[in-house]
Amino acid sequence: MDNRTYRVVISKDSEGGYIADIPTLKHCVSYGETIEEAMQNIKEALEGVLIVREEEGLSIPDDSNVLEYSISVPSTLLMHSANSLTTA
Repeated sequence: MDNRTYRVVISKDSEGGYIADIPTLKHCVSYGETIEEAMQNIKEALEGVLIVREEEGLSIPDDSNVLEYSISVPSTLLMHSANSLTTA
């Protein structure tokens, strides 16, 4: 059996804890009080999604063609945008 690797995006929840998301698989999202718990929960969610997709005869996408980049913008740009919203 071959292994597939999926990109997991972790973000801090505004109410505490962490949200884990696998962008390649819509609706494959989970939560945990810690990053470790969020990762364990998203792994379980991923396994469930893959089983259901296979049972329903749906394709199982992977991240093999995903390229990931980060873009930085000056913090002054963000401050300028916030100021223009409050003065409008």
